Amino acid sequence: MLTRLSAWRCRDGRRGLSLHWRVGLLLAGLCSVLGIALAAAWQHGTRHSISEEVEAATRVAAQWLLVMRDEWVTLSPDAREVRVLTAARQIGRIRANALEIHRGDTRLYVSPPSSYKQGRQAPAWFSALLTPPLSPRSMVVGDLELRLLPDASRAVLDAWDDLLLVAGWGGMLLLALLFALRWALMRALQPLAAVGQGLEAMGNGRFDTRLPAFAPPELARLSRAFNGMADRLTQAVNDNVRLETERELAQCLQQRLSAERKEIAQELHDELAQGITGVRALAGAIVQRCATAPALRVPAEAIIASTGDMQEGVRRILHRLHTPDALLGAPQALLQPFCQTWSERHPEIALHTQFAGDLPAVGEDLAACLLRVVQEGLTNVLRHSRASEVVISLDVQAAHLVLSMTDNGTGRTPSAVGFPGSGLGLAGMRERVCRWGGRLETVSRPAGGFSIQAVFPIFAKETV
Repeated sequence: MLTRLSAWRCRDGRRGLSLHWRVGLLLAGLCSVLGIALAAAWQHGTRHSISEEVEAATRVAAQWLLVMRDEWVTLSPDAREVRVLTAARQIGRIRANALEIHRGDTRLYVSPPSSYKQGRQAPAWFSALLTPPLSPRSMVVGDLELRLLPDASRAVLDAWDDLLLVAGWGGMLLLALLFALRWALMRALQPLAAVGQGLEAMGNGRFDTRLPAFAPPELARLSRAFNGMADRLTQAVNDNVRLETERELAQCLQQRLSAERKEIAQELHDELAQGITGVRALAGAIVQRCATAPALRVPAEAIIASTGDMQEGVRRILHRLHTPDALLGAPQALLQPFCQTWSERHPEIALHTQFAGDLPAVGEDLAACLLRVVQEGLTNVLRHSRASEVVISLDVQAAHLVLSMTDNGTGRTPSAVGFPGSGLGLAGMRERVCRWGGRLETVSRPAGGFSIQAVFPIFAKETV
Protein backbone atom coordinates (compact mmCIF):
# COMPACT_ATOMS: atom_id res chain seq x y z
CA MET A 1 0.00 0.00 0.00
CA LEU A 2 2.78 2.41 0.97
CA THR A 3 4.65 1.55 -2.21
CA ARG A 4 1.59 2.38 -4.31
CA LEU A 5 1.06 5.62 -2.38
CA SER A 6 4.64 6.81 -2.74
CA ALA A 7 4.96 5.98 -6.43
CA TRP A 8 4.60 8.49 -9.19
CA ARG A 9 3.49 7.93 -12.75
CA CYS A 10 5.03 9.18 -15.95
CA ARG A 11 2.96 10.87 -18.62
CA ASP A 12 2.72 7.61 -20.52
CA GLY A 13 1.28 5.82 -17.47
CA ARG A 14 4.39 3.83 -16.45
CA ARG A 15 5.12 3.45 -12.77
CA GLY A 16 8.18 5.35 -11.54
CA LEU A 17 10.48 4.97 -8.55
CA SER A 18 8.97 4.81 -5.10
CA LEU A 19 9.48 7.53 -2.54
CA HIS A 20 11.88 5.27 -0.62
CA TRP A 21 14.06 4.75 -3.65
CA ARG A 22 14.06 8.39 -4.58
CA VAL A 23 15.08 9.46 -1.08
CA GLY A 24 17.70 6.69 -1.04
CA LEU A 25 19.11 7.82 -4.38
CA LEU A 26 19.15 11.41 -3.17
CA LEU A 27 21.09 10.41 -0.06
CA ALA A 28 23.41 8.28 -2.17
CA GLY A 29 24.02 11.21 -4.47
CA LEU A 30 24.78 13.49 -1.54
CA CYS A 31 27.12 10.90 -0.04
CA SER A 32 28.81 10.51 -3.43
CA VAL A 33 29.38 14.25 -3.73
CA LEU A 34 30.74 14.33 -0.18
CA GLY A 35 32.93 11.31 -0.88
CA ILE A 36 34.34 12.90 -4.04
CA ALA A 37 35.13 16.09 -2.15
CA LEU A 38 36.81 14.15 0.68
CA ALA A 39 38.71 12.01 -1.86
CA ALA A 40 40.00 15.11 -3.62
CA ALA A 41 41.13 16.61 -0.32
CA TRP A 42 42.73 13.32 0.74
CA GLN A 43 44.53 12.94 -2.59
CA HIS A 44 45.95 16.43 -2.37
CA GLY A 45 47.11 15.99 1.22
CA THR A 46 48.54 12.50 0.66
CA ARG A 47 50.44 13.60 -2.44
CA HIS A 48 51.93 16.46 -0.50
CA SER A 49 52.85 14.15 2.40
CA ILE A 50 54.54 11.66 0.05
CA SER A 51 56.47 14.48 -1.57
CA GLU A 52 57.72 15.73 1.80
CA GLU A 53 58.57 12.20 2.99
CA VAL A 54 60.60 11.33 -0.09
CA GLU A 55 62.30 14.76 -0.17
CA ALA A 56 63.27 14.40 3.48
CA ALA A 57 64.77 10.97 2.86
CA THR A 58 66.64 12.27 -0.18
CA ARG A 59 68.07 15.20 1.81
CA VAL A 60 69.31 12.86 4.56
CA ALA A 61 70.93 10.56 2.03
CA ALA A 62 72.52 13.49 0.22
CA GLN A 63 73.95 14.84 3.50
CA TRP A 64 75.39 11.43 4.37
CA LEU A 65 77.06 11.19 0.98
CA LEU A 66 78.51 14.68 1.41
CA VAL A 67 80.05 13.67 4.71
CA MET A 68 81.49 10.51 3.17
CA ARG A 69 82.82 12.38 0.15
CA ASP A 70 85.11 14.47 2.32
CA GLU A 71 86.83 11.20 3.37
CA TRP A 72 86.74 9.61 -0.07
CA VAL A 73 88.39 12.47 -1.96
CA THR A 74 91.60 12.03 0.10
CA LEU A 75 92.13 8.52 -1.18
CA SER A 76 93.82 7.39 -4.35
CA PRO A 77 91.58 6.63 -7.31
CA ASP A 78 91.82 2.86 -6.95
CA ALA A 79 91.41 2.89 -3.21
CA ARG A 80 88.59 5.41 -3.55
CA GLU A 81 86.63 3.20 -5.96
CA VAL A 82 87.02 0.16 -3.73
CA ARG A 83 86.05 2.14 -0.66
CA VAL A 84 82.96 3.70 -2.31
CA LEU A 85 81.73 0.39 -3.74
CA THR A 86 82.30 -1.38 -0.42
CA ALA A 87 80.34 1.30 1.47
CA ALA A 88 77.53 1.23 -1.06
CA ARG A 89 77.22 -2.59 -0.83
CA GLN A 90 77.21 -2.44 2.96
CA ILE A 91 74.56 0.26 3.05
CA GLY A 92 72.31 -1.42 0.49
CA ARG A 93 69.23 0.52 -0.50
CA ILE A 94 68.79 3.98 1.00
CA ARG A 95 65.21 4.65 2.21
CA ALA A 96 62.96 5.93 -0.58
CA ASN A 97 66.00 6.31 -2.89
CA ALA A 98 67.90 4.14 -5.31
CA LEU A 99 71.74 4.64 -5.40
CA GLU A 100 73.73 4.21 -8.60
CA ILE A 101 77.51 4.58 -9.12
CA HIS A 102 78.86 5.43 -12.55
CA ARG A 103 82.32 5.91 -14.03
CA GLY A 104 81.79 7.63 -17.26
CA ASP A 105 79.18 5.66 -19.22
CA THR A 106 79.78 2.52 -17.17
CA ARG A 107 77.42 1.74 -14.30
CA LEU A 108 79.47 0.15 -11.58
CA TYR A 109 76.74 -0.34 -8.99
CA VAL A 110 72.96 -0.14 -8.50
CA SER A 111 71.27 -0.64 -5.14
CA PRO A 112 68.99 -3.69 -4.74
CA PRO A 113 65.19 -3.28 -4.82
CA SER A 114 63.41 -2.47 -1.60
CA SER A 115 62.40 -5.43 0.54
CA TYR A 116 59.46 -3.49 2.03
CA LYS A 117 56.25 -5.00 0.60
CA GLN A 118 58.40 -6.62 -2.04
CA GLY A 119 56.58 -7.76 -5.14
CA ARG A 120 53.60 -5.44 -4.71
CA GLN A 121 52.79 -2.28 -6.56
CA ALA A 122 49.92 0.18 -6.35
CA PRO A 123 47.69 0.44 -9.45
CA ALA A 124 49.18 2.53 -12.19
CA TRP A 125 46.30 5.04 -12.17
CA PHE A 126 46.64 5.44 -8.41
CA SER A 127 50.40 5.92 -8.69
CA ALA A 128 49.86 8.53 -11.36
CA LEU A 129 47.50 10.43 -9.03
CA LEU A 130 49.77 10.39 -5.94
CA THR A 131 53.35 10.32 -7.23
CA PRO A 132 54.80 13.85 -6.95
CA PRO A 133 57.38 15.24 -9.36
CA LEU A 134 60.80 14.24 -7.90
CA SER A 135 64.22 15.32 -9.17
CA PRO A 136 67.28 13.00 -8.93
CA ARG A 137 70.48 14.25 -7.30
CA SER A 138 74.06 13.49 -8.31
CA MET A 139 77.46 13.89 -6.63
CA VAL A 140 80.97 13.60 -8.17
CA VAL A 141 83.73 11.94 -6.18
CA GLY A 142 86.85 11.99 -8.30
CA ASP A 143 86.08 10.09 -11.46
CA LEU A 144 82.99 8.49 -9.92
CA GLU A 145 79.40 9.83 -10.11
CA LEU A 146 76.92 8.93 -7.37
CA ARG A 147 73.26 9.32 -8.33
CA LEU A 148 70.35 9.40 -5.86
CA LEU A 149 67.07 8.44 -7.63
CA PRO A 150 63.99 9.27 -5.42
CA ASP A 151 61.45 6.39 -5.38
CA ALA A 152 57.91 7.11 -4.04
CA SER A 153 56.47 3.69 -4.95
CA ARG A 154 56.61 2.36 -1.36
CA ALA A 155 54.90 5.46 0.06
CA VAL A 156 52.27 5.27 -2.67
CA LEU A 157 51.72 1.59 -1.86
CA ASP A 158 51.25 2.49 1.80
CA ALA A 159 48.67 5.11 0.78
CA TRP A 160 46.91 2.49 -1.37
CA ASP A 161 46.73 0.04 1.52
CA ASP A 162 45.42 2.76 3.84
CA LEU A 163 42.83 3.72 1.26
CA LEU A 164 41.63 0.13 0.91
CA LEU A 165 41.30 -0.18 4.66
CA VAL A 166 39.45 3.12 5.04
CA ALA A 167 37.24 2.41 2.00
CA GLY A 168 36.29 -0.98 3.40
CA TRP A 169 35.29 0.35 6.79
CA GLY A 170 33.70 3.44 5.23
CA GLY A 171 31.69 1.34 2.78
CA MET A 172 30.37 -0.86 5.57
CA LEU A 173 29.50 2.18 7.67
CA LEU A 174 27.84 3.88 4.71
CA LEU A 175 25.83 0.75 3.93
CA ALA A 176 24.75 0.52 7.56
CA LEU A 177 23.84 4.22 7.49
CA LEU A 178 21.74 3.78 4.35
CA PHE A 179 19.88 0.82 5.85
CA ALA A 180 19.30 2.81 9.04
CA LEU A 181 18.01 5.78 7.07
CA ARG A 182 15.72 3.55 5.02
CA TRP A 183 14.34 1.96 8.18
CA ALA A 184 13.81 5.38 9.75
CA LEU A 185 12.16 6.67 6.59
CA MET A 186 9.82 3.66 6.41
CA ARG A 187 8.91 4.13 10.04
CA ALA A 188 8.33 7.87 9.57
CA LEU A 189 6.21 7.37 6.43
CA GLN A 190 4.24 4.43 7.78
CA PRO A 191 1.21 6.67 8.61
CA LEU A 192 0.97 7.45 4.89
CA ALA A 193 -0.41 3.95 4.45
CA ALA A 194 -3.39 4.95 6.58
CA VAL A 195 -3.74 8.14 4.56
CA GLY A 196 -3.73 6.15 1.31
CA GLN A 197 -6.31 3.70 2.63
CA GLY A 198 -8.48 6.61 3.75
CA LEU A 199 -8.27 8.23 0.32
CA GLU A 200 -9.15 4.96 -1.41
CA ALA A 201 -12.09 4.46 0.96
CA MET A 202 -13.32 8.00 0.29
CA GLY A 203 -12.95 7.39 -3.44
CA ASN A 204 -15.10 4.26 -3.08
CA GLY A 205 -17.89 6.24 -1.42
CA ARG A 206 -17.17 5.49 2.26
CA PHE A 207 -17.47 9.07 3.45
CA ASP A 208 -17.46 8.05 7.13
CA THR A 209 -13.73 7.26 6.91
CA ARG A 210 -11.57 9.21 9.38
CA LEU A 211 -7.83 9.26 10.03
CA PRO A 212 -6.32 8.79 13.51
CA ALA A 213 -4.37 11.52 15.26
CA PHE A 214 -0.70 11.11 14.30
CA ALA A 215 2.18 12.08 16.59
CA PRO A 216 4.33 14.11 14.11
CA PRO A 217 3.00 17.68 13.78
CA GLU A 218 3.04 17.60 9.98
CA LEU A 219 1.05 14.36 9.80
CA ALA A 220 -1.24 15.61 12.57
CA ARG A 221 -2.11 18.65 10.43
CA LEU A 222 -2.67 16.33 7.47
CA SER A 223 -5.00 14.19 9.59
CA ARG A 224 -6.98 17.21 10.77
CA ALA A 225 -7.28 18.56 7.22
CA PHE A 226 -8.40 15.15 5.89
CA ASN A 227 -10.98 14.69 8.64
CA GLY A 228 -12.28 18.23 8.15
CA MET A 229 -12.59 17.61 4.41
CA ALA A 230 -14.42 14.34 5.12
CA ASP A 231 -16.81 16.12 7.51
CA ARG A 232 -17.60 18.79 4.94
CA LEU A 233 -18.01 16.19 2.21
CA THR A 234 -20.35 14.14 4.41
CA GLN A 235 -22.36 17.27 5.19
CA ALA A 236 -22.51 18.14 1.49
CA VAL A 237 -23.66 14.63 0.59
CA ASN A 238 -26.32 14.75 3.31
CA ASP A 239 -27.45 18.16 2.09
CA ASN A 240 -27.63 16.89 -1.47
CA VAL A 241 -29.67 13.87 -0.37
CA ARG A 242 -31.99 16.10 1.63
CA LEU A 243 -32.31 18.57 -1.23
CA GLU A 244 -33.02 15.76 -3.65
CA THR A 245 -35.69 14.40 -1.31
CA GLU A 246 -37.19 17.84 -0.87
CA ARG A 247 -37.06 18.38 -4.62
CA GLU A 248 -38.91 15.13 -5.23
CA LEU A 249 -41.45 16.03 -2.55
CA ALA A 250 -41.86 19.50 -4.03
CA GLN A 251 -42.38 18.01 -7.48
CA CYS A 252 -45.00 15.65 -6.06
CA LEU A 253 -46.76 18.50 -4.27
CA GLN A 254 -46.53 20.65 -7.37
CA GLN A 255 -48.15 17.92 -9.42
CA ARG A 256 -50.94 17.61 -6.88
CA LEU A 257 -51.36 21.38 -6.75
CA SER A 258 -51.46 21.55 -10.53
CA ALA A 259 -54.16 18.88 -10.60
CA GLU A 260 -56.16 20.73 -7.92
CA ARG A 261 -55.70 24.03 -9.77
CA LYS A 262 -57.06 22.49 -12.94
CA GLU A 263 -59.99 20.99 -11.04
CA ILE A 264 -60.78 24.32 -9.34
CA ALA A 265 -60.45 26.15 -12.66
CA GLN A 266 -62.88 23.70 -14.23
CA GLU A 267 -65.36 24.20 -11.39
CA LEU A 268 -65.06 28.01 -11.64
CA HIS A 269 -65.54 27.90 -15.37
CA ASP A 270 -68.51 25.53 -15.22
CA GLU A 271 -70.30 26.97 -12.18
CA LEU A 272 -69.34 30.55 -11.35
CA ALA A 273 -68.54 31.83 -14.83
CA GLN A 274 -71.75 30.46 -16.30
CA GLY A 275 -73.78 31.87 -13.37
CA ILE A 276 -72.24 35.34 -13.88
CA THR A 277 -72.93 35.11 -17.60
CA GLY A 278 -76.56 34.25 -16.85
CA VAL A 279 -76.95 37.18 -14.42
CA ARG A 280 -75.44 39.55 -16.96
CA ALA A 281 -77.78 38.27 -19.67
CA LEU A 282 -80.80 38.83 -17.40
CA ALA A 283 -79.59 42.34 -16.55
CA GLY A 284 -79.14 43.06 -20.26
CA ALA A 285 -82.66 41.87 -20.94
CA ILE A 286 -83.98 44.19 -18.20
CA VAL A 287 -82.12 47.16 -19.72
CA GLN A 288 -83.62 46.45 -23.15
CA ARG A 289 -87.17 46.19 -21.76
CA CYS A 290 -86.99 49.18 -19.34
CA ALA A 291 -85.92 51.97 -21.62
CA THR A 292 -88.65 54.19 -20.12
CA ALA A 293 -88.17 53.07 -16.48
CA PRO A 294 -85.04 54.69 -15.08
CA ALA A 295 -85.63 53.13 -11.66
CA LEU A 296 -84.95 49.67 -13.14
CA ARG A 297 -82.58 50.60 -15.95
CA VAL A 298 -79.88 52.22 -13.74
CA PRO A 299 -79.56 49.24 -11.32
CA ALA A 300 -79.58 46.84 -14.27
CA GLU A 301 -76.74 48.75 -15.93
CA ALA A 302 -74.84 48.65 -12.64
CA ILE A 303 -75.38 44.89 -12.52
CA ILE A 304 -74.02 44.60 -16.05
CA ALA A 305 -70.90 46.61 -15.09
CA SER A 306 -70.36 44.59 -11.89
CA THR A 307 -70.79 41.27 -13.66
CA GLY A 308 -68.35 42.46 -16.30
CA ASP A 309 -65.80 43.14 -13.54
CA MET A 310 -66.56 39.73 -12.04
CA GLN A 311 -66.07 38.04 -15.40
CA GLU A 312 -62.73 39.81 -15.85
CA GLY A 313 -61.68 38.74 -12.35
CA VAL A 314 -62.75 35.15 -12.98
CA ARG A 315 -60.83 35.22 -16.26
CA ARG A 316 -57.66 36.39 -14.48
CA ILE A 317 -58.12 33.75 -11.77
CA LEU A 318 -58.52 31.05 -14.40
CA HIS A 319 -55.40 32.28 -16.15
CA ARG A 320 -53.43 32.19 -12.90
CA LEU A 321 -54.69 28.72 -12.07
CA HIS A 322 -53.57 27.42 -15.47
CA THR A 323 -50.18 29.24 -15.40
CA PRO A 324 -49.34 29.83 -11.72
CA ASP A 325 -45.60 30.38 -12.18
CA ALA A 326 -45.70 32.61 -15.25
CA LEU A 327 -44.05 36.01 -15.21
CA LEU A 328 -46.31 38.89 -16.10
CA GLY A 329 -43.48 41.25 -16.91
CA ALA A 330 -43.63 44.87 -15.80
CA PRO A 331 -46.55 45.36 -13.36
CA GLN A 332 -47.95 48.33 -15.30
CA ALA A 333 -48.95 45.85 -18.02
CA LEU A 334 -51.76 44.75 -15.66
CA LEU A 335 -52.41 47.98 -13.77
CA GLN A 336 -52.62 50.30 -16.77
CA PRO A 337 -55.55 48.55 -18.51
CA PHE A 338 -57.45 48.27 -15.21
CA CYS A 339 -56.96 51.99 -14.42
CA GLN A 340 -58.08 52.94 -17.91
CA THR A 341 -61.24 50.81 -17.61
CA TRP A 342 -61.99 52.20 -14.13
CA SER A 343 -61.52 55.77 -15.37
CA GLU A 344 -63.97 55.15 -18.24
CA ARG A 345 -66.60 53.81 -15.80
CA HIS A 346 -66.15 56.66 -13.35
CA PRO A 347 -65.55 59.79 -15.41
CA GLU A 348 -66.52 62.00 -12.44
CA ILE A 349 -63.14 61.20 -10.79
CA ALA A 350 -59.95 62.16 -12.62
CA LEU A 351 -57.50 59.23 -12.40
CA HIS A 352 -53.83 59.92 -13.15
CA THR A 353 -51.19 57.18 -13.36
CA GLN A 354 -47.43 57.63 -13.01
CA PHE A 355 -45.47 54.43 -13.75
CA ALA A 356 -41.65 54.45 -13.81
CA GLY A 357 -40.06 53.23 -16.99
CA ASP A 358 -37.52 50.85 -15.35
CA LEU A 359 -39.87 48.70 -13.32
CA PRO A 360 -38.71 45.09 -12.85
CA ALA A 361 -40.66 42.09 -14.07
CA VAL A 362 -42.83 40.48 -11.39
CA GLY A 363 -44.77 37.26 -11.09
CA GLU A 364 -48.49 36.82 -11.40
CA ASP A 365 -48.94 36.59 -7.62
CA LEU A 366 -47.21 39.87 -6.84
CA ALA A 367 -48.91 41.58 -9.78
CA ALA A 368 -52.27 40.33 -8.46
CA CYS A 369 -51.40 41.73 -5.02
CA LEU A 370 -50.66 45.13 -6.57
CA LEU A 371 -53.91 45.00 -8.49
CA ARG A 372 -55.90 44.09 -5.36
CA VAL A 373 -54.37 47.02 -3.48
CA VAL A 374 -55.30 49.40 -6.32
CA GLN A 375 -58.83 47.94 -6.53
CA GLU A 376 -59.41 48.29 -2.77
CA GLY A 377 -57.98 51.80 -2.79
CA LEU A 378 -60.18 52.95 -5.64
CA THR A 379 -63.20 51.30 -3.97
CA ASN A 380 -62.49 53.31 -0.82
CA VAL A 381 -62.26 56.45 -2.93
CA LEU A 382 -65.72 55.77 -4.39
CA ARG A 383 -67.31 54.90 -1.04
CA HIS A 384 -65.74 57.28 1.46
CA SER A 385 -63.46 60.02 0.13
CA ARG A 386 -65.76 62.13 -2.09
CA ALA A 387 -62.65 62.89 -4.09
CA SER A 388 -62.55 64.39 -7.55
CA GLU A 389 -58.95 63.38 -8.36
CA VAL A 390 -56.76 60.35 -7.66
CA VAL A 391 -53.06 59.89 -8.47
CA ILE A 392 -51.57 56.36 -8.64
CA SER A 393 -47.78 56.03 -8.92
CA LEU A 394 -45.45 53.00 -9.07
CA ASP A 395 -41.71 53.42 -8.70
CA VAL A 396 -38.53 51.69 -7.52
CA GLN A 397 -36.83 53.22 -4.47
CA ALA A 398 -33.80 51.63 -2.71
CA ALA A 399 -34.47 48.08 -3.99
CA HIS A 400 -38.15 48.35 -3.11
CA LEU A 401 -41.26 48.56 -5.27
CA VAL A 402 -43.37 51.50 -4.01
CA LEU A 403 -47.08 51.83 -4.90
CA SER A 404 -48.71 55.13 -3.88
CA MET A 405 -52.36 56.28 -4.13
CA THR A 406 -53.28 59.85 -3.23
CA ASP A 407 -56.70 61.55 -3.47
CA ASN A 408 -58.04 65.02 -2.64
CA GLY A 409 -61.06 63.79 -0.70
CA THR A 410 -62.20 64.24 2.90
CA GLY A 411 -59.45 62.07 4.38
CA ARG A 412 -59.95 59.78 7.39
CA THR A 413 -63.48 59.64 8.86
CA PRO A 414 -64.15 59.19 12.62
CA SER A 415 -66.45 56.24 11.95
CA ALA A 416 -63.72 54.06 10.44
CA VAL A 417 -63.15 50.76 12.22
CA GLY A 418 -60.54 48.06 12.14
CA PHE A 419 -56.95 49.26 12.24
CA PRO A 420 -56.48 52.75 13.64
CA GLY A 421 -56.84 55.22 10.82
CA SER A 422 -58.19 52.66 8.37
CA GLY A 423 -61.29 50.62 7.57
CA LEU A 424 -61.71 46.88 7.22
CA GLY A 425 -60.69 47.15 3.56
CA LEU A 426 -57.40 48.74 4.58
CA ALA A 427 -56.89 45.94 7.11
CA GLY A 428 -57.18 43.39 4.30
CA MET A 429 -54.80 45.44 2.18
CA ARG A 430 -52.28 45.53 5.03
CA GLU A 431 -52.46 41.76 5.49
CA ARG A 432 -52.03 41.18 1.78
CA VAL A 433 -48.96 43.47 1.64
CA CYS A 434 -47.40 41.88 4.75
CA ARG A 435 -47.60 38.46 3.12
CA TRP A 436 -44.91 39.69 0.72
CA GLY A 437 -42.69 41.07 3.48
CA GLY A 438 -43.80 44.63 2.73
CA ARG A 439 -45.50 47.36 4.70
CA LEU A 440 -48.57 49.56 4.22
CA GLU A 441 -48.66 53.19 5.34
CA THR A 442 -51.68 55.52 5.36
CA VAL A 443 -51.67 59.30 5.79
CA SER A 444 -54.71 61.59 6.19
CA ARG A 445 -53.80 65.23 5.56
CA PRO A 446 -55.48 67.91 7.74
CA ALA A 447 -56.21 70.02 4.67
CA GLY A 448 -58.02 67.12 3.03
CA GLY A 449 -56.98 64.09 1.08
CA PHE A 450 -55.85 60.58 1.89
CA SER A 451 -52.66 58.75 0.88
CA ILE A 452 -51.84 55.02 0.82
CA GLN A 453 -48.32 53.75 0.25
CA ALA A 454 -47.47 50.03 -0.16
CA VAL A 455 -43.77 49.11 -0.14
CA PHE A 456 -42.66 45.67 -1.45
CA PRO A 457 -39.13 44.26 -1.42
CA ILE A 458 -38.08 43.49 -4.95
CA PHE A 459 -37.84 39.75 -5.66
CA ALA A 460 -39.76 39.07 -2.45
CA LYS A 461 -41.30 35.64 -1.95
CA GLU A 462 -44.72 34.98 -0.49
CA THR A 463 -44.40 34.05 3.17
CA VAL A 464 -47.59 32.01 3.55
